[in-house]
Amino acid sequence: MDWIETEDELHAHYGTPQAPSTVKVADRITPEYLPWLEASRFCVLTTVGPEGTDGSPRGDQGPVVRILDDRTLALPDWRGNDRIDSLRNILRDGRVSLMLMVPGETNVIRINGRARLTADAGLRADFETAGKQPRTVAVIRVEEVYFQCARALIRSRLWEVPQDRPALPTPGQILAAMSAGETGGDGYDRSWPERAAATMW
Repeated sequence: MDWIETEDELHAHYGTPQAPSTVKVADRITPEYLPWLEASRFCVLTTVGPEGTDGSPRGDQGPVVRILDDRTLALPDWRGNDRIDSLRNILRDGRVSLMLMVPGETNVIRINGRARLTADAGLRADFETAGKQPRTVAVIRVEEVYFQCARALIRSRLWEVPQDRPALPTPGQILAAMSAGETGGDGYDRSWPERAAATMW
């Protein structure tokens, strides 16, 4: 295998990016990017820590992030798996990235910045849904925001429901296999819809 090992080699292989790849980058939420953030109900939060990187899906019934001002976002931590990998990373290394998606749209919005965690009662109360509040909120200082070209989502046909959906192992089956049958199984899968509905927030 012939490895690329230096930035010079990499740049020689790819060349210079065209103007649209660079002029689209803003250091704040501009009026053009604002509607995209307001329409996005899903994002992937990427963090980094001593053990490596972590990518975590985040979703909400309205905008997945709240815009506090043109340089500051708030991302609530709703119910999940309680591993807190992303939150632990933010405490140790505040660098974060967001990739925000809008259903049906093939462009995505990317944000790079730095985050801090708060359990501020007033901010948590602002997010209250169905009588529940997030346990913490990540407050993100925006350093870069830009759109990613649509080719990846077009190639993957992400928003198309396939006619022949693959037969994938269920979470219950994965858990049973990983725990030698001690957890998971068919009962886990059967109870999931009710359990999710009762613990959504």
